[in-house]
Amino acid sequence: MAHVRRFDHVGITVADLDAATAFFVALGLEVEGRTVLEGEFVDTVCGIPGARTEMVMLRPPDDGSRLELSRFVRPDFVPGSPDAMSNELGLRNVSFEVDDVRAAVDQAAADGYGLIGGIGEYEGAWRMAQIRGPEGIIVGLAERISPG
Repeated sequence: MAHVRRFDHVGITVADLDAATAFFVALGLEVEGRTVLEGEFVDTVCGIPGARTEMVMLRPPDDGSRLELSRFVRPDFVPGSPDAMSNELGLRNVSFEVDDVRAAVDQAAADGYGLIGGIGEYEGAWRMAQIRGPEGIIVGLAERISPG
């Protein structure tokens, strides 16, 4: 029996919620909501007694799957590996289809975020790049350059 109905969202824990939110808004996501959660629900789901987290939910223009950014107020966050590369175990990247990879990369660079490698083409169908966003988050950008 299949249990999954649809892909809902990806959650990323960050230290600077405002900076991470601004980064993803600059890419084109929209803030759907912002809230603070604490109490029995969060303690139960996260398994962290006494947790308090501030969250921002972002949605893409096509109203597809969401991106949840969370900042733990309590307990303090545990530092990750901001220089992790794609071969490190764990969440590899969060990726988006964009209209123009070069323009998205240039915008990210203007905001202080750079390419990890370069801009590549895959079989004449896609132009792709990865940038390192706030707190080391790897963000994949893909531009369709020929109909699939």
